[in-house]
Amino acid sequence: MPELILATTRLHTAFLDCRDEWGPGLHEDGFGLDADDDVDSPEGFAAWVHQRTRLAHAAGQPCPDEPHGSLRWLVEEGRVLGGFALRHQFDDLRGSIGYGVRPSARRRGLATWALGEMLGEARDVLGVDRVLMICAVDNVASARTIERNGGVLEGLRDTELGPQRRYWITLDR
Repeated sequence: MPELILATTRLHTAFLDCRDEWGPGLHEDGFGLDADDDVDSPEGFAAWVHQRTRLAHAAGQPCPDEPHGSLRWLVEEGRVLGGFALRHQFDDLRGSIGYGVRPSARRRGLATWALGEMLGEARDVLGVDRVLMICAVDNVASARTIERNGGVLEGLRDTELGPQRRYWITLDR
C-alpha cells in the first residue's frame, strides 16, 4: 500500500535508487532537489533531509513557514516511488504543486492518488480554495493526472522553463 511520508534518512539508498532511475543529474520537481545539493554522501543527505523537514511538526504535518513548502515522498514497501511538493508561496512559473513518479512506478494511478492527497493538504493546511498546476505541453500523462483531479485548462504559455500547460483546480471545502 503506497503512502506519502516526510523525507527520512532511513531511506537514503531507496531515494538514490529513485533519483538514479531518472538518470544522473536529473531530478523531479517533487523532491525539491537543487543542482548543488549533496545527497550522495550520508552526511550531505542527512543535512538535505533535515533542511527539508526541519520545520515540520512532530506529527508529520507541514509547517507553513517551511521555505520549500510541504515535501512528501511517495513510498511503497520501503521503495521511494516519487516526490510531491506543495509550495506555500504562490509560484506563477512552477505552480502550486510539483511532483514526479519514477518511470518504473508509472501507469498505476499513484500520481493521481498522491496529487489528490496534496490537494487536500493545500485546502486543509494552507486554507487555499484553488491551486495552479503546471506541466510541460508535451507531458500528456501529467496533464491527465491534473485533469483527473479537477484541473481546468487555463491555457498554454511559453516560459523560460519551456512551453507549459496551465491548469486551475478548485478545492471543495
